[in-house]
Amino acid sequence: MTSTDVRPAAEPEQSPGRGTAWTALKPLVLRLHFYAGILIAPFLLVAASTGLLYAASYQIEQIVYRHELTAPAGESRLPLTRQVAAAQTAHPDGKVTAVRPADEPDATTRVLMDVPGLPESTQLAVFVDPYTAQVRGVLDSYGSSGAFPVRAWISQLHRHLHLGEPGRVYSELAASWLWIVALGGLVLWISRRRRKRGLRGLIAPDRSLSGARRALSWHGSVGLWAVVGLLFLSATGLTWSKYAGENVDELRAALGWTTPAISTSSGEHAAHSGGSGHQHGGASADVDRVVQAAAGKGLSGPLEIVWPGEAGAPYLVKEIDKSVPQRLDQVAVDANGKVTAELRFADYPLAAKVTRWGIDGHMGLLFGLANQVLLALLASGVITLIVLGYRMWWQRRPTRGFGRPYPRGGRRRAHWAVLAPLSVIAVAVGWFLPLMGISLAAFLVIDVLLGLRARVTR
Repeated sequence: MTSTDVRPAAEPEQSPGRGTAWTALKPLVLRLHFYAGILIAPFLLVAASTGLLYAASYQIEQIVYRHELTAPAGESRLPLTRQVAAAQTAHPDGKVTAVRPADEPDATTRVLMDVPGLPESTQLAVFVDPYTAQVRGVLDSYGSSGAFPVRAWISQLHRHLHLGEPGRVYSELAASWLWIVALGGLVLWISRRRRKRGLRGLIAPDRSLSGARRALSWHGSVGLWAVVGLLFLSATGLTWSKYAGENVDELRAALGWTTPAISTSSGEHAAHSGGSGHQHGGASADVDRVVQAAAGKGLSGPLEIVWPGEAGAPYLVKEIDKSVPQRLDQVAVDANGKVTAELRFADYPLAAKVTRWGIDGHMGLLFGLANQVLLALLASGVITLIVLGYRMWWQRRPTRGFGRPYPRGGRRRAHWAVLAPLSVIAVAVGWFLPLMGISLAAFLVIDVLLGLRARVTR
């Protein structure tokens, strides 16, 4: 629960050396929540605003590219091999890398090609009418998600503000601090409302209040309802981050939580779930036979058929339905239509499944439209929390100045047996989440300097 609230004037301060461990630690939590709310909230606000836009990007994509994505439904579809040939004829300079057959009566078949001159991780998507083999258009297809230009633009805005690698710092800062601010706010809210207004005051705002107390009531209630979703967004968002993401990958590898890959008899041809399919080859086998062989193993649309990366290697047929119930089975099929390897999503380790579910949930795919609506509500909740937090700061600012944070002295009140493990945890988390660790150290330095300045000016 992101907050920039400051200490209510009517709340009495605790005497040093008295009370529980929470009494001693509360000032530390309050000050951390205050500084994070003031300094990190802008990053969270940008991430939430761009995330809100991304939640609607799928519908935007369907509207903008309706002509390419749809075709009038006909009586019978042409063989897939003929549809691929039509795309190759239209773009003879391209090498087919994958095909996504039409999975709806009015959908087009998508033929993906590597074409000279395209940026890295970008392919040319050729859209073919499955009933007439007419090419209805071409679009650039970005990354493993197969996003088209408008959704890719929104995705990159959310990820790095179109600033490239330097821009990823903002999103990693937001993801690194979101869970800390959310948990800190939750603890503060529960400890405050439990002793004052019971359960109803905990889960619902108090409409009888006014001013900063009313804003605080709404801030705490909205944060309470959103906290689980915020923790989820923070954890899954870190998997895409630059520095923390590398540590996550190393941890997954060390614990054996990596996504399994399907292997073939002619070498290791890995295709991880969500893989980009950037394999090169000119194989011209009967693709319909390949799809038929995959169907014999229970695979059904939507499918992606990935072309072999070298002569003699099999095709890879993948289910790509990432909504619940997920269909993500894979089979390798050689040019003669023989299945040479299988990989079932049901056989994934639990950790790999959780990773897949987390990524798809963060992208709004896991539960379809309901997932997108939930993401939009969470993004709106973060924006609301930040606005309310800054409103409280503005309402309580003394002498119209910067605002008064919570009182110092928490470290002196807390027992070493409490501070020692907390310090170890903070160092460990700061190492695992480097940007959070650096910014936390900066907070502490600033706080110490402000404290020294306050002593000198007394």
